[in-house]
Amino acid sequence: MDDMDRVVEELCWIDWNDIDEVEMMCRAALDELVANPSIVRGRLADLVNRPELLKLCEHYDILDKIVLASEDDPGVRLRLHVFLPGYFDRPHNHRWSYASKILRGHYRHYLFGNAELDEQVEPDKLPVLHVCEEPVGTTYALHHSMVHAVVAEPFTASLVIRGPAVKEKFLVMDRHTNEAWWQFGAKDERKEEAQKKQMSRARFAEVSGWLEEWGVA
Repeated sequence: MDDMDRVVEELCWIDWNDIDEVEMMCRAALDELVANPSIVRGRLADLVNRPELLKLCEHYDILDKIVLASEDDPGVRLRLHVFLPGYFDRPHNHRWSYASKILRGHYRHYLFGNAELDEQVEPDKLPVLHVCEEPVGTTYALHHSMVHAVVAEPFTASLVIRGPAVKEKFLVMDRHTNEAWWQFGAKDERKEEAQKKQMSRARFAEVSGWLEEWGVA
């Protein structure tokens, strides 16, 4: 077991429903990875030899996700996110709680509260309860029930530790069209949907090059 796997394994048995514990434990893990960049750099260099991780990496028009480590039981993952030009979120909650540390750039973070939601919600009536800037060095944790949205500066990068999934779906809301819909986890996706977002080796090499150039990894 290398240092990357050790860091993630130590987070597998925390109480992921206790967001205070999640923040404290994940902050310590993320700080260790930032203080020892060779851990992330080494895993990035070795990822092409880890097809089980490479197949989990995803590319979207406005976001890249690189999975650095994954513990299937209970379901903890460490990811690198790179936010591309034009990135913005529609308000949504999550299937799992998570913690994040901003490595480069910044984003504006909108919190809408812990709302009881279904697809009949009226997104344009969902109030923004808290707004903040998340600059480089910021670490925060978010409970899976929190509805939030992010608007990121182009090429912002973050490390994300996500906990075990506690539900099969999460709700996405569009405040412009006033629509809301459920999205499901990977196991419930159609094969063509999963293939469409899977990151190619060429794209992985390109994003890894950016991270090295920026000094993030």
